[in-house]
Amino acid sequence: MKGIICCLLALFCFSCATIKTIDPPLDHVNISYKGKKSYCKKIPRIYSGISYNACLFYGEPSNVTKIDSFNGIPFVFIDSAFSVIADTIVLPYTVVSQVNKGDIRVN
Repeated sequence: MKGIICCLLALFCFSCATIKTIDPPLDHVNISYKGKKSYCKKIPRIYSGISYNACLFYGEPSNVTKIDSFNGIPFVFIDSAFSVIADTIVLPYTVVSQVNKGDIRVN
């Protein structure tokens, strides 16, 4: 039982993008990295965590040479792996939200 609780806790701690986009205030979310904004205008609610992370790569050019990472693996890739799982778990909710509310506005 402890193992399951630890796994769920890790899942929701690392799937930060899913948590940010599951029900954002005013149906709006800011996506930027090191002060550089994304060019994305909206993202779907279905698999929004993955869409959020993809939008991190589609933005203003950056002179950032050091990317935040853990053992050489960028955090965005770690977060994406957990976001796939979290997005799948909340899929019944996000499908209904997508139909009722539409896409999430970005920046």
